[in-house]
Amino acid sequence: MNISVAKILIVDDKQSFRFLLEGYLKDAGFETSSVAGGKAALEVLERADFDLVLSDLVMPEMDGVTLLRQIHSRFPQLPFLVITAHGSVETAVVAMKEGAADYLLKPLHRDELLLTIERTLENARLRQRCDQMESLFNEKFSFQNIKSVSPAMGVVLMAARQVAAHPRTTVALYGESGVGKEVLARAIHFASGCSPATFIAVNCAAIPETLLECELFGHVKGAFTGADSPREGKCRRALGGTLFLDEIGDMPLALQAKLLRVLEEKVFESVGSDIPQAADFRIIVATHRDLKELSRLGQFRTDLFYRLNVFPLTIPPLRDRKEDIPSLSDHFLADFRHHQGKSLPGLSKAALDFLVSHDWPGNVRELRNRLEYATIISNSELIQPDHLQLKNSVFPYPATTADTVSLHFEFTPDDFSYDEVIHRLMDWALQQSGNNKSAAARLLKTSRKLFY
Repeated sequence: MNISVAKILIVDDKQSFRFLLEGYLKDAGFETSSVAGGKAALEVLERADFDLVLSDLVMPEMDGVTLLRQIHSRFPQLPFLVITAHGSVETAVVAMKEGAADYLLKPLHRDELLLTIERTLENARLRQRCDQMESLFNEKFSFQNIKSVSPAMGVVLMAARQVAAHPRTTVALYGESGVGKEVLARAIHFASGCSPATFIAVNCAAIPETLLECELFGHVKGAFTGADSPREGKCRRALGGTLFLDEIGDMPLALQAKLLRVLEEKVFESVGSDIPQAADFRIIVATHRDLKELSRLGQFRTDLFYRLNVFPLTIPPLRDRKEDIPSLSDHFLADFRHHQGKSLPGLSKAALDFLVSHDWPGNVRELRNRLEYATIISNSELIQPDHLQLKNSVFPYPATTADTVSLHFEFTPDDFSYDEVIHRLMDWALQQSGNNKSAAARLLKTSRKLFY
């Protein structure tokens, strides 16, 4: 909304007063229209867009409060200012309770009128931006952003939605690197009704042990050499929201004891301070490691494991839910279209089959990265298998000539073996034959029994 060219509808039964207001507003650069009563105002609003309604309260046909109710039932985001005489302030207060943005007293002062209008329009603009941001966050961080048709993933998502309604319950997310643990953590946080800004993530494996405590709890001035000023920690920033501790299995044992106190007593202390601060936030942890096994080996505190493992969720790897690959690919390609600003027709059938054939050791993150690479080099054409630059995959459609069939296989030295070559050939034949074992056996000129 551009305040300087905002359109304002004036509603007053006195023509002289309408002319006065129009003069003030046009001189200030606003566009105006004026009507003599509430019914006429509603008719005009049905035909044209306005940024603000400026209405008298006392009118014979329809009073200002009734008009306000009518407008807010049809145009709930439209700001409404009321004008009243000194003796009708009580009515103006009623109008404010009904949703009026503000009120002005007669006789009007030009500067006060313009200041009130500009302030109201600016507030409306900020509300509009907040609504847009909320819509954007909802699109980016909500459960709707997690694309899955997998039954196994469906169970995880259903449980995650249920725990989102309990914003003080600790959640532990397990799964391989790249499966989307942080994405799910953000969805739980957002569905809890918390501000996206209060989702505070800390990667416990990426921060040196000597710095991790200060990163989490902050420090006071003079806490150690070089602490020339106080620093706010991530726990403080997470108040009212979520503290997400990624790779919790890599947290040093000494710091695990302090985290245990946060969970048990709901307080923390900055480094160099003995003043407890309330730990008013949810903790979500994530790891690709087996915390129970680490506890058995003495590498993770057993008491902390049980305090964290209140609501465990294990996200299945992408290779176990390949039915999600088409919807995930469509989702990522739509995102790349938006950010790259180029036409991306999509995946060829060969490319999609190629994606489905891959084992995805890097999971969803690897899929996204391969598709992003492909969209950059594909020059707005259908993405083909060779655009994907995938290693260790069966190329599902062989290059053929009249006399040859050419297959593309790549192995790491550790993977290469006779059994692995046969396994790849069988996978390729099954894909070529639509998973028909008899047809696959004929293609390889072997017995159907091989596929059992």
